[in-house]
Amino acid sequence: MSGAAAEIHERIAEEIRGLSDDLIGLSLDLHAHPELAMNEKYAAGRLTDLLRADFAVEEGVGGLPTAFRGTAGAGSPVLAFLCEYDALPGIGHGCGHNLIAAGGAGAAIALRRAAPELPGTVSCIGTPGEEGAGGKVLLLEAGVFEGVDAALMFHPGDTTMPIRHATATRQLVLEFHGVAAHAAASAQDGRSALAAMIQFFTGVDALRQFVPETSRLHGIITHGGDAPNVVPAYTRAEFMVRALTGDVVDDIVGRVEAVATAAATATGTTVRISRGLGYAERKNNHVIAGLVAGHLRRQGVPVEQPVLRGGTGSSDIGNVSLVLPTVHPYLQVMDTGTPTHSAAMTEAVALPRAQQAMLRMATALACAGADLLADPELFDAARAEFATSGPDLPS
Repeated sequence: MSGAAAEIHERIAEEIRGLSDDLIGLSLDLHAHPELAMNEKYAAGRLTDLLRADFAVEEGVGGLPTAFRGTAGAGSPVLAFLCEYDALPGIGHGCGHNLIAAGGAGAAIALRRAAPELPGTVSCIGTPGEEGAGGKVLLLEAGVFEGVDAALMFHPGDTTMPIRHATATRQLVLEFHGVAAHAAASAQDGRSALAAMIQFFTGVDALRQFVPETSRLHGIITHGGDAPNVVPAYTRAEFMVRALTGDVVDDIVGRVEAVATAAATATGTTVRISRGLGYAERKNNHVIAGLVAGHLRRQGVPVEQPVLRGGTGSSDIGNVSLVLPTVHPYLQVMDTGTPTHSAAMTEAVALPRAQQAMLRMATALACAGADLLADPELFDAARAEFATSGPDLPS
C-alpha cells in the first residue's frame, strides 16, 4: 500500500496555494456573517458559488434548504469532504465552522483539480445545523450519504490530533403547564409551572451522582414566567444528556423524564417532553486518520497522540461514522487551553494563524483522499477496519 504518487501530492499543495486567497476570504467572510443552525443561507450560497466551477452542484439536498452536494467524476469509490458552517447564538463562530467550511471545500476542489485522472467520485457535502439541529442525521435519513465510501472533515481546536472520542447526546425540550393566578391575592388557586421547573432542576441535580462520571446533564430555562405577581402557567427548558454511548444516553434520558414527570405530579402541573435527534458516539477510521496525520507532519505540523479520556463534546459526525469510514481530526488554530464555544475562540478563528492552519489541513485531507483513490488496497484496509472495529471510547 503506497497511496498516491508524490507528484499528485505536490500538485495538490500547489492547488491549495493557488486557492489560498479564495479560501481565506471565504473563511473570513463566513466569520463576519454568522448564521444559526439551519438558517445558513449566506454561507451555503458562498460555498456553492465557489464549487460550481469544478462540481455539479445540487442545492437543498435531503430536504434541507441550506444543505448542498457538489459532485465531480463518476463511479466508485466515492469520497465526500464535509463542510459545516453554522454559528453559535451570541458569540458567532465560536466553534470555528468558518474554517471547517473553507477547508472542506478547498480539499475537494484541490483534489479534483490536481488529479482528475484518478478513478472514482469526489463529492463535497454541505451539512447544516451541526449545533443541535442534527443536519447530518437528517441527511443520513434522507439517503444523501448512500453510496459514499468515506467521509473526511476536520475540526479546529487547541491541539492537533488524528482522532478523538466524542460523547453521544440527546436534546430534550420540557414544557410545564400550570394554572395562572394572582401571586398574592389568590395563589392557592394557581399551579406554578415555575415551581415544577425548579423541582425538575433540583431533581436532576440529585440524579447527577448516580450516572457515570463521563456523563453530562445540562440545560437552560428559556421561559420562566411573565411577571413576578402572576403564578406562572407556562415554563420551558432545553436540556441535554451526554454519555459515552447512545445506549447509556437513552437510559439516562428515561430517568430525566421520570424526574420531570414527578415534578409535575408534585406541583399539580403537567409536562410535555419532546425528544430531539440523537447524536451518536464516534467511530474514527484509524487508517484514514493516519494518512491525514502523515500529510500534516510532512508540512511540519506537530501531531499529538490522541487522548481518550473523560467526557467531551458531541457532534452529528458520530452518526455518519457508524455508517461508513469517517475521519474528524482536530487542528490546532489557537493557544493550548483556549476554550471552545467561547468568545476567545471566535476571535482566534479569524486570525492569520488559523487561516494558515486551515490551508495545511485542506492539503492534508486532499492528499489523504488522493491516496485512497489511487490505491485500492489502502481503501480496502480502511473498509476492513470499519467492518471490524467499534467506536473509540476512553479506556
